[in-house]
Amino acid sequence: MFPYNELFSFSSGTFFMKWLGVAWLVYIICLSLWIILQKRPPVSTLSWILALAFIPYAGFLIYHFLGPQKLKRQQFRRLPSKTALKEYSDYLQLRNRILASGSHSGELMQLASLIRTTTGFPLTTAKSLDLLVDGKQTFTAILDAIANATHHIHLEYYIFDPDKIGTTLRDLLITKAQAGVKVRLLVDGIGSSRLKNKFLSPMLQAGVQFAFFHKPHISQLIKPLVNLRTHRKIVICDGLVGFTGGLNITDDEDERVQDSAYHDTHLQLTGNAVHWLQLIFMEDWVYASGERNIPDLAGYFPIQSSGQHPVQIIPSGPDNDWEIIHRTYLAMIQNARNRVWLTTPYFVPTEATLFALTSAALRGIDVRLLVPEKSDSRLVTAAARSYFDELMHAGVKIWEYKGRMLHSKTIVIDQHYSLIGTANFDSRSFRLNFEVCVMAYGDKLAGMLSRQFECDLISSERVLPKRTTGWIQKLAEAIARLFSPLL
Repeated sequence: MFPYNELFSFSSGTFFMKWLGVAWLVYIICLSLWIILQKRPPVSTLSWILALAFIPYAGFLIYHFLGPQKLKRQQFRRLPSKTALKEYSDYLQLRNRILASGSHSGELMQLASLIRTTTGFPLTTAKSLDLLVDGKQTFTAILDAIANATHHIHLEYYIFDPDKIGTTLRDLLITKAQAGVKVRLLVDGIGSSRLKNKFLSPMLQAGVQFAFFHKPHISQLIKPLVNLRTHRKIVICDGLVGFTGGLNITDDEDERVQDSAYHDTHLQLTGNAVHWLQLIFMEDWVYASGERNIPDLAGYFPIQSSGQHPVQIIPSGPDNDWEIIHRTYLAMIQNARNRVWLTTPYFVPTEATLFALTSAALRGIDVRLLVPEKSDSRLVTAAARSYFDELMHAGVKIWEYKGRMLHSKTIVIDQHYSLIGTANFDSRSFRLNFEVCVMAYGDKLAGMLSRQFECDLISSERVLPKRTTGWIQKLAEAIARLFSPLL
């Protein structure tokens, strides 16, 4: 029987401690119910409960602001009908071409169907696909495309810094806006927090339209959005040329400015595929800026002839329950017949992706993983290394890129399809961030990414199955792994 008389006894010196214990128990129950009702993966749910159980009362605030959330927002689905019909024509031609291509046709069409069903983005074409490596190539190509734009320029970035490359780009945008080109710039409110009024004012005065995506604000005390970021990097010029990939606008990515600049990859594409990058930007812009009535909408989606490269644009974010980039990675790995070559700066696999990688290696697939020797997060580096022994035991071959920070996000499957984009191989990119990737069907991009992968291995060191680690490092990696579902 519960000793109520002791609990309410003022003669006891433990009165305060008893009531504190009751309050802590109530806190644990309420917090657990709140997290459980989110219906997240069990491992993630338990991790949050255990982590916050030992942070009395403050845990409510931590989960409120940083816990996983879903976001509902109005979709901007107003492609001109002629453009939509043209894309459908592309789809029919590509379907017939792929079905006639050989033994991989069934898997490719199923993968394309998975993406289309979950995103509404169909198989389409690109007239050209150009792989850009590091800042010099990427920034030169982007600045050239912007300089040649005559109708509009749309940019969306996670990080836009007011440094050398940021200032160069800003000044070019000012010049184009003054020349009558419509310029819209959307940046993440936290990733681009260094942008201040002094830097932005010349752009705004020149007519550049600007918006922050989820900029921290006191109104978010009720509905916090601090954990929901746009991690996308998109540039579109005249609806004809598009860019996406790993590079942000920062000197940290420009080897011409810093010898230690990140090593990264980006993609330039032309053709109808750019329409779908445009649609992603438009949806984000309408949501973040509040601009609802965009005049001359057809001018942003120019009709073009079909290209020769089958591609599919994949958007992903917390406004879609399907975790489509996560599912796409899983489907690609499961469909592999001879190789899986994965490059990622942040390797914190989910249980499903870890199972897929080890299963592929166990059935004889050439599974290779390339990660940075040291990322810009010690916690993530330690968490990644905690998976190495299990992966290598299954036959996965692992390399660590030496010197500069590796920031590329690519995967090559066999010789037939590949993916490049903004998403890291971790739960944050799969479930929290707004991301975008390009899936390419065929050997064009797969060949370029394969050659780049082999080139990067020259600057990398193979991780040996019997790697030597001290007990302190093993403990640090094991502890970091506990936080994997939260990273």
